[in-house]
Amino acid sequence: MQLSVDPSSPVPPYEQIRARIAELARSGELPTGHRLPAVRALAADLGLAAGTVARAYRELESDGVVETRGRHGTVIAAAGDAARRHAAAAAEDFARRTLQLGLTQDEALRASVTALRAVYGPQTPDAPQE
Repeated sequence: MQLSVDPSSPVPPYEQIRARIAELARSGELPTGHRLPAVRALAADLGLAAGTVARAYRELESDGVVETRGRHGTVIAAAGDAARRHAAAAAEDFARRTLQLGLTQDEALRASVTALRAVYGPQTPDAPQE
């Protein structure tokens, strides 16, 4: 696994680590079940504090990218299940919030399509029309 941290970057080191591991997992370069280096070992390799690497691992675990298996270390998680659970929870939060705001379902769908286009690009399908 090729990891480096750019100390001159405005992006915090833990975020650089988190983003790179997530990218490698998403691309398949780090397959499901691949064991990541121990926190202290990776910190030493990168010349960082162990807490910095630990924070990156915690965020990756929170995102469902990795799972910690106690003595067996931290491994790349099966992406599909965790990602779908997180997406479903986020969608439910969005639906509840738009209901609280008094939006109709069509207004909420249009808002979500606008947000998706901002992130994914213009190929996102159109929202239903009222």
